[in-house]
Amino acid sequence: MVTRTVLVARLDNAGDVLLQGPLVRAVAAGADRVVFLAGPAGAEAARLLPGVDDVWTWRCPWILADPPPVDLAALAALTDQVRALAPDEALISTSFHQSPLPLALLLRTAGVSRVSAISVDYPGSLLDVRHRVDDDLPEPERALSLARAAGFELPPGDDGLLAVRRPLPAVAHEPGAVVLHPGASVPARAWPPELCAEAVEALADAGHRVLVTGGPGETRLTAAVAGSRGIDLGGRTSLVELAAVLDGAVAAVVANTGPAHLAAAVGTPVVSLFAPVVPATRWAPYGVPTLLLGDQGAPCRDTRARECPVPGHPCLTSVTAQDVVAAVDKLTTVEQPAAVRSGDASGKVATKIR
Repeated sequence: MVTRTVLVARLDNAGDVLLQGPLVRAVAAGADRVVFLAGPAGAEAARLLPGVDDVWTWRCPWILADPPPVDLAALAALTDQVRALAPDEALISTSFHQSPLPLALLLRTAGVSRVSAISVDYPGSLLDVRHRVDDDLPEPERALSLARAAGFELPPGDDGLLAVRRPLPAVAHEPGAVVLHPGASVPARAWPPELCAEAVEALADAGHRVLVTGGPGETRLTAAVAGSRGIDLGGRTSLVELAAVLDGAVAAVVANTGPAHLAAAVGTPVVSLFAPVVPATRWAPYGVPTLLLGDQGAPCRDTRARECPVPGHPCLTSVTAQDVVAAVDKLTTVEQPAAVRSGDASGKVATKIR
């Protein structure tokens, strides 16, 4: 029996990988096997995506924020691995600021006969499908448009939203809490820890049970933020367990980082503490009720800065604990459509419905 194998590549962070969910499901609907090539920070997220059959991990020297040196042996090993897989085709998914062409060259040398990607640069013979797209699309829609350009469509009844594999594992915490995730993969996108701690106190005062989450390297942060009134889960959940915790939450309070997209993937409303170093149009939580807090007109807007370039980090320090409580209460007491709510230059909140 002849099977059709498709290689899908997205080589950066967990949140970026979660946003590929609609693309992956479209590809899986037209393929017998989907192999996902991920970076080390995205591999666990790739395993959560419905439609993925196998996950490969590779540290890419032209995508990662902490790139390894270019190593001929590592390039040769990946080339050999792809040649042994012999995929019928490959889709390379990238953000608007990344180039798919180095990986396309590697895939060509491995014998992949059909390669599709979004590329602003002339690809020569590296791409069979050179897709062009409006860069102001939300990232899941941008990725799905690549799948469609390559000839893959979502199956009937698929809503095109983010999703994770179910069932999720059981967790020890009763549903109905607010999850506050104080960390961020990029420092410029983080709400200051002291404001996170104030928000835990304010949420508790308002009658909310608060779970504070974080990775293994964030345990000091989560302990300080949780204090005596939050429940500290820092370093105690895998990504799939965090998905389960978020699945039982009434709302998540989180910056523009992976857990925001994980919350969206399980359908949990998000209070998004969004620093405008990247555009909310592309990167806000997708497809769930969302309140976007933060000054979207701040001087750091669209800089892609990893460290805040403005003294005092005003885009997010302008957000108070009481702003967060009001946002949580609005999301949990009023039935709302999926929306992005973006701050104007004064930091006020305005509503923009997709």
